[in-house]
Amino acid sequence: MRTNRREFLGLAALALAAPVVARAADGAKPAGRFFFVSRGATFVMNADGTGLRRLELDAPNQATWQPCGFFPDGRVLMLSMEPRRDGPGKPFDQYYHKTPTRLWIHNLDTGALEEIAAKDRLAVFYTPQLLLRDGRMLVQVVRDGGGQTYNMNLDGTDAREFTRMGEGLPYGFSLSPDGKRVAYHLASPSGYQVWTCDTEGGGRTLVAGHPDHLYFCPCWSPDGEWLAFQNCLYKTDPGHDWADLCLCRPDGSGMRPLTEGQALWFAATYGPANNRGGGSNTPVWTRDGAVLCARRLPGSRVPWEYQAQRPDTDHFNRDFKPEQARGGVEICRISPHDGAVTRLTSSDPPVWDFRQCKSPDGKWILFCRAETGGSPALWLAAADGSSPRMLTRGVEDSGADHPRWVPQG
Repeated sequence: MRTNRREFLGLAALALAAPVVARAADGAKPAGRFFFVSRGATFVMNADGTGLRRLELDAPNQATWQPCGFFPDGRVLMLSMEPRRDGPGKPFDQYYHKTPTRLWIHNLDTGALEEIAAKDRLAVFYTPQLLLRDGRMLVQVVRDGGGQTYNMNLDGTDAREFTRMGEGLPYGFSLSPDGKRVAYHLASPSGYQVWTCDTEGGGRTLVAGHPDHLYFCPCWSPDGEWLAFQNCLYKTDPGHDWADLCLCRPDGSGMRPLTEGQALWFAATYGPANNRGGGSNTPVWTRDGAVLCARRLPGSRVPWEYQAQRPDTDHFNRDFKPEQARGGVEICRISPHDGAVTRLTSSDPPVWDFRQCKSPDGKWILFCRAETGGSPALWLAAADGSSPRMLTRGVEDSGADHPRWVPQG
């Protein structure tokens, strides 16, 4: 795809990073590279602010591309999607899954692109969930009757039911450090529940489930002994703005909260009225066994107010009311042992810091920062929060979101 003058100027603005070079506590400069999204396109950038490029892959009629996982040799599992089939007059829940998708393996260094999961297709809508260690993967398959997950070969053959139709929609998958167990949440008829099982879907254990609680996105600790996930009191918070952090053993024992008062920003919504954005914000483990979260300041209120009195036809359903907004959110490190909180980011006046993402070597964090009613910029800081540096505001300052580190080989 050829870049026009407007896009070229936008890329030039994207590439301008702040002059201060961040350093880790040991004096090291940032290394590695990462993906992020701006104006619906996926970009790659080096952690030092260089090497920016838009991900341009050669396949017909594919409107969007996004990374979904990484192979041990550094290749990227990619998802592409045709122009969406939902939109005005076509509700999200009825039409979005009618959008054809395709799965690929991409080599960032050579540019090689290989389509996978093309054999024995079960539906037009596939989304990869998890790469397993035996040359197989978990793939979400959505049809008119609902969604379920299959364990299949990379080429799409030998698809085996991992979850069954009618159980609900499973996503938020996490593989245990030893590769033997899977954790996920299930949007079931009984509410959002957290489960663990083996990689074939057997040996299931209900870790957390209650009709008054929305349990979301479990993630294994580095030692495999704990799961961290969010707990949203959705009946009093239908927009899922806030949640608490919970800790539990993979067998469901020892469950306890690490925060209280719905302290975490869960459904991150941001941007001005003409450039809104959002998406679930989830905690992540650090290499040394702490949890990074987007923790709200007391009394904070988002500028995008959820409208519970009307049907949600666009998976957003909010009105922009910046005059009612107050406070903000900070990236914090929470100890699973005693719940001690260490603030890593702060700003005066307060802003909204979210989408925390740790580097593979554990020395850096990427995060998004948005002013109230503003589009987010992408920031880099050392793991202890020092030397924060803005990397980009996105194409023509339209915003940058969903950072994701590329594992170092």
